Amino acid sequence: MATIKYKPTTPGRRGMTTPSFEEITKFTPEKSLLATKKKYAGRNSYGKITVRHKGGGNRQKYRIIDFKRQDNVKETVIGIEYDPNRTAYIALVADDAGKKKYVVAPVGLTDGDVIETGESADIKPGNTLPIANIPVGTVIYNVEIYPGKGAQLARSAGAAAQLMAKENGMAQVRLPSGEVRLVRLDCHATIGQVGNIEHDTVKLGKAGRKRHMGVRPTVRGSVMNPNDHPHGGGEGKSPVGRPGPVTPWGKPALGLKTRKKKNRTDKLIVRRRNGK
Repeated sequence: MATIKYKPTTPGRRGMTTPSFEEITKFTPEKSLLATKKKYAGRNSYGKITVRHKGGGNRQKYRIIDFKRQDNVKETVIGIEYDPNRTAYIALVADDAGKKKYVVAPVGLTDGDVIETGESADIKPGNTLPIANIPVGTVIYNVEIYPGKGAQLARSAGAAAQLMAKENGMAQVRLPSGEVRLVRLDCHATIGQVGNIEHDTVKLGKAGRKRHMGVRPTVRGSVMNPNDHPHGGGEGKSPVGRPGPVTPWGKPALGLKTRKKKNRTDKLIVRRRNGK
């Protein structure tokens, strides 16, 4: 995949890049695999804003993705599609009976390729196996945490985990964040790396593209009034007036650890992402 750069004909075009979509081979979604997607604009069931800076955006339909991958099935790739709900591209596949479904597309998957699920599947991109059947050192994605629940780890564009070791019924998996985590050997994972690997190099270039994504503007606390934000007030440009920056509700904004002190999954983390 490559990115397209534009001539600076306008301030918004200066520095703007967009994906080339070279991997996309199918441009209309499969209607049977679409679901309605309602906009909530960051509001909960009471209508109260619980997540700020959300609203508007282009209309979207949700693509129903199969993260469980039924065992002992071979499927042929029909096309690679864009998905507005995720950074990764998705592949439309069909089995011998003609049943279609969407899966997250790895790097190198193209039309006509056959992907397989099961213990006897080959070690090639797109195939899903139990971790017990995957060789140590293999690059994987779509990793399950609980057997049969479906993939939860390493699903975004360019993401890839690595199988580091296997012992005592558990596997050590190094996640894209650098964290090394224990995962049961009967959990499934898919071989390869998620496609659209240059997603993080795309520059939006203008505020309008962010609004198309449903993201509203963010205002700095230092330009607000004191009754709106702890950083607000003062004559002219003023410092925050505190030992460190805080949220609108007075909580520390930098470096505060929010993970539970006695999290039940602590025992599954071999090495944290910060190296400790």
